[in-house]
This record gives sequence, structure tokens and C-alpha cells, in this order.
Amino acid sequence: MTDRHAQKDALLLAALEHVAFDGWSRQALAAAARDLELEPTTARRLFPRGGESMLDAFDDWADRQMLARLENEDLERLRVRDRIAAAVRARVEALAPYREATRRALSARSLPNTAMGGFQNLWRTVDRMWLAAGDSKSDGLAVYTKRAMLAAIYTATVLYWLEDTSLDQEDTWDFLDRRIDDVMRLQSWRERAQRASRRLPFRRRPYWTEEANV
Repeated sequence: MTDRHAQKDALLLAALEHVAFDGWSRQALAAAARDLELEPTTARRLFPRGGESMLDAFDDWADRQMLARLENEDLERLRVRDRIAAAVRARVEALAPYREATRRALSARSLPNTAMGGFQNLWRTVDRMWLAAGDSKSDGLAVYTKRAMLAAIYTATVLYWLEDTSLDQEDTWDFLDRRIDDVMRLQSWRERAQRASRRLPFRRRPYWTEEANV
């Protein structure tokens, strides 16, 4: 990591202490610069788009924290579903000290001018999760299906976690396991249906290809 990246991370983490009160704004960034005794021009150079740049940096920081945590896990011994659960949990745990900032980030990402950036960052996050879980990106359209499903699981888990008051967030991890179970059951049903259809003695042509009776 370069000095610039380290400085950017330090400024971001300092800003998170102010985001709870000032939102993802230039005010929070300026307050963080004062805390670190940085020149305001340095802060603006590191985050040229203010709050939106900070949101992007927060997403990337959380991803890097997640990947660092996963490096300490023996993922190869786990089932794929457990690898995915570990990835989601690792990212949520990285966010744990900054729950209010995360809540504010979700609100900020609901605005039209930042929503697209939030979607792109979410897609990058779930892509990194799947790659960490051993996905090879060689399954064609299944690559997009898996990432779309994981995006839904991750988003739902974060929303649940934000309101979770259970000890050590145990309710959140139970919720995560249930969501993954739901997806696995759906996938298993689809695979059984596809296998059954291949065993049929014939396949009826789609109705829109049949000639209409006159």
C-alpha cells in the first residue's frame, strides 16, 4: 500500500467518527482533516468528489478488510455455501465498529446521484466474495446469476444486522444461514426440474411456434 493509500484510509477512518453526525459530507471530511492536522487541500485532493468519493473509499476499504480476514480462514475445507457465508460475515464484521456510518451510507446510496455508484460497488463486492470462494468465472450466465443472488443475500443481511440487538449478532448469522438455505433449495429445485425435463420422451414446441388453427 502506498503512502497515499495509507493516508486516504486514515482520513476515511477519521471521517467515520463524524459521519454519524454530519453525514457523508464535506463537513465530515473537513472535520477529519482537522483531527489529523491535514491541510484542507490535501483532504480535497484525496476525496475530490467529497461525500461520494468517501462512500466509494468506504466500500473499497470494507472489501479489503473482508479479504484480509478471509486470508486467515481455511476456505478450501469448507463447502461453497459456507465459504460464501464466511465472506458475508467477514465484511459485516469489518463494518461492525461503524454501524451508524453504514446506516448513513445506505441512505446516501438511495439518492439518484449516488445510486449507480453504489450498485457498481455492490457488484464489485459480491464478485470479490465469489472469487475468494473459488469461483472461476467460467460458467457463462451463471456467473451473473450467482452474483445477483449474493447481492440480494448480502444486502438483506446488512439491513437485518443494522437492527440486530442480539448478543454477538447471533441473530444476524442465523438470518444469513436461512437466506443461503433458501437460495440453495431454489437452486436444487431448478436442477431437479431441468434433469426431469431432459428425461421426457418428447418436448412440445413452444406455443408461439405452432401454426394457428383456422
